[in-house]
Amino acid sequence: MNDQPDVVAAGAVLWRPDTADDTEIAVVHRPRYDDWSLPKGKLNPGESVPAAAVREVAEETGYPAVLGVGLGESHYRVEQGEKVVHYWCARAGEGAFAANDEVDELRWLPPAAAAELLSYRRDLEVLDRYRRLGDRPPAPLLLVRHAKAGSRHDWTGDDDLRPLSDKGRAQSEQLAAFLRLFGPTTAYAAPPIRCPDSIRPLGLPITTEPLLGEQDYWRNPAAGLARFQEIAATDGVPVICSQGGVIPDLIRTLTTHQNPPARKASTWILGRVRAKVTTADYYPDPAA
Repeated sequence: MNDQPDVVAAGAVLWRPDTADDTEIAVVHRPRYDDWSLPKGKLNPGESVPAAAVREVAEETGYPAVLGVGLGESHYRVEQGEKVVHYWCARAGEGAFAANDEVDELRWLPPAAAAELLSYRRDLEVLDRYRRLGDRPPAPLLLVRHAKAGSRHDWTGDDDLRPLSDKGRAQSEQLAAFLRLFGPTTAYAAPPIRCPDSIRPLGLPITTEPLLGEQDYWRNPAAGLARFQEIAATDGVPVICSQGGVIPDLIRTLTTHQNPPARKASTWILGRVRAKVTTADYYPDPAA
């Protein structure tokens, strides 16, 4: 298989609550192929993969999507060559289906019934990954490393006041566009100004969290972990912006990753059930 696929696409297992313990899945019929599939489509020029997933789901189903945890990739051959499709769990917002040239029918089905209707084994494999997550997908928590700051060598003031560089400010705008795809509802940041400034374009009130900054975290890592778990136990989708000296230790403690990366302006999407982290997806570049 080529390292660089010829066709890149993105889609989702779009779900909505059915009962207190289950979900319904959107399955679409494409008249051109006379098949039933999960909503997906190719990237537009310059479009990021997660943004393409949200756009394609809305175009094919009529429902806005809020991304959750990742469901991996599907690889297969098409006329143009090797194709890869990236998938997420995505919760449906308010919408309504309208038939179009690409999709003429949508059905909301329990996962087991959706599995019976889907036309392709590759879609069944993606749906199986979704079903293994439990009755409902874990809620995401967005753990972000701050964007690039100005040079430490050139800065003579308090390091906590060292601001973002021009590149860092551009990264903060990219981060906002990326993070909005996951529907953040609350925001927290370590004290150095580069941390809140990295997520300020989201427009959410930001709570300062000293225990999640390098200085206080390493004085008492157990207290830092406990504060993280308190935030993880809250409702909604929290975003936490912290530092490179904290994030790897949190990820090692909470997951099976032994050498977790944490480059500047990167994000870990942590799926959680209550406060327990059950999945961890790393996004090194908010614009990719």
